Amino acid sequence: MPFRTLTVAIATALVAPSALAAPAPGELDAVLVTADRVETKLADTLVPAQVIDRAQIERSQARDLPELLRGRAGIQIANQGGPGKLTSIFMRGSESDHVLVLVDGVRIGSATAGLAAIQDLPVDQIERVEIVRGPRSGLYGSDAIGGVIQIFTRRHEGAIVPHARIGAGSHGLREASAGIGGRRGRGWFGVDAAFQRTDGIDACRGSEALFQGCYVDEPDRDGYRNRSLNLRAGVELAEGLTLEGHALRADAFTQYDGSAFGGNEADVVQQVAGGTLVYAPSDAVALTVRVGRNDDRATNHFRDAGTGVRTDVSRFDTRRDTASVQADFGLAPAQRLSMGLDWMSDEIDSTTGYAATSRGNLAVFSAYAARFGAHLVEAGVRHDDNEQFGGHTTGSLGWGLDLAHGLRLNASAATSFKAPTFNDLYYPFGSGNPDLDPERAKTANLGLAQAGGAWRWSFDVFESRVDDLIVLDSAWVPANIQQARIRGAELTFATTLAGWDLSTELSHVDPRDRSGGANDGRMLARRARNSGRLDVDRSFGAVRVGTTLRAAGGRFDDAANTTRLAGHGTVDLRAAWTFAADWTLEARATNLLDKDYETAAWYRQPGREYGLALRWQPTAR
Repeated sequence: MPFRTLTVAIATALVAPSALAAPAPGELDAVLVTADRVETKLADTLVPAQVIDRAQIERSQARDLPELLRGRAGIQIANQGGPGKLTSIFMRGSESDHVLVLVDGVRIGSATAGLAAIQDLPVDQIERVEIVRGPRSGLYGSDAIGGVIQIFTRRHEGAIVPHARIGAGSHGLREASAGIGGRRGRGWFGVDAAFQRTDGIDACRGSEALFQGCYVDEPDRDGYRNRSLNLRAGVELAEGLTLEGHALRADAFTQYDGSAFGGNEADVVQQVAGGTLVYAPSDAVALTVRVGRNDDRATNHFRDAGTGVRTDVSRFDTRRDTASVQADFGLAPAQRLSMGLDWMSDEIDSTTGYAATSRGNLAVFSAYAARFGAHLVEAGVRHDDNEQFGGHTTGSLGWGLDLAHGLRLNASAATSFKAPTFNDLYYPFGSGNPDLDPERAKTANLGLAQAGGAWRWSFDVFESRVDDLIVLDSAWVPANIQQARIRGAELTFATTLAGWDLSTELSHVDPRDRSGGANDGRMLARRARNSGRLDVDRSFGAVRVGTTLRAAGGRFDDAANTTRLAGHGTVDLRAAWTFAADWTLEARATNLLDKDYETAAWYRQPGREYGLALRWQPTAR
């Protein structure tokens, strides 16, 4: 059973408090902005949330964002063949396009496919990741049914210092990154570059049958290369007035198993740029103006293995422009009111003909949060006017009660919606359905948490009902089903025990088709009912060692539940040795037991891999 590797996490929760050490200083004071669109202490949020900071990213030695996220509470990952291959996030049992992804406040994702290419966002360019589990359409509009993930790129706000890293590993992995930045007077800047290349694995185990796997049998290695550059600069124009700009470009090339019709190579560009102007004349008033653009470009080619001739197959370029104005008011010492306006425009330029190639959305929102003694309350409402689907009003209510010994009881309810993608609506050759309706959802969450003292833990149960869920019917055409019902529970626990840092995240989800049709009562595809991870780390002077155990139960790859993927568990080991001032040698072994498993039918996952890296990270002197 995969979950035997995680039972130690449950046992840890039963250790006597006297044997536990307090969390590291500052952990309980972590601040996030994604949950409420304003800075809020993590301990004060009324929705389940998590922050992964730069120190945790480096300690994990994760080499891509999917690896960093896999097994986190509420999150499941489906990947089609290793690094750089199509990767989907299923959060709290919802669909893979029900997760809103932001980069530095800018909404990203393909307007055609509806997915954010998280596999192409280099982990070396990431400063922190904020994860909010559960719907936030009342603040962000469409897409945020399952949750929101916001990625903040590298920031340099202290003294000006450089950094660099170089590494190599299995399957021809070679990588390097470097950067410099910091603050001088009223201004700050940062420049970071990264490179990663791998020969990869044979992504698909091969099937020439129609509607199975990759439709071809093409045994070869499917490599991946990513070059990225991140720029950031800001200045304090006057007291309380700041201006900041940022730009990230990731230029990727990936190989996959395919045919002359679908291609077997792709050139991909993920580009995010934005600017933010903040005017905060006092602690009680703040006005934020933000503009952004996301370019998601993919050009597919077919390279003939015999002749080496490369021909163009298709091109999908989407552009998403966004702008927002938000005003925040401190009505009283423990009360806050936020109001704002959001605008978004999607544009498509593709060799594939779509009946429509643009769509706009204008929205207004407001949110209120307050503390009254031991009680915390929050409420939000938003109205979206979508150019194609008209008006949609969503909202949320939350209540929290501080109990004895640092305990907090939280309850929340929210509504959300998701507009169909251009692929859902207009993909040619009979694969689109222009009569689709937007998906709508209602979610309730009840949680208990404790922060401070000897440990940190949380337990949440939830239920979502999604109306008009979009799935592929028996003819592989998108269709609205009557309803899906998703129930689940999540447990997180973290502490330090006898010098060991322990962190456990466990998830249970039961996503069911409730359409009344042929698949009524069956599980929604590619979601395991049980999943989780255990992270254990400890320092011994200049040496730090750690392990990550991940496990996931079986899942079905299709709506009819006829293709079952077995459950799996993996073990990763890592070590780091700071052998001189500013110099650290890192070593890792992933999937140590060489487990053979799939998260999407026919598509392999890497077996046992090793890696070695040298990090140079001077401290300000």
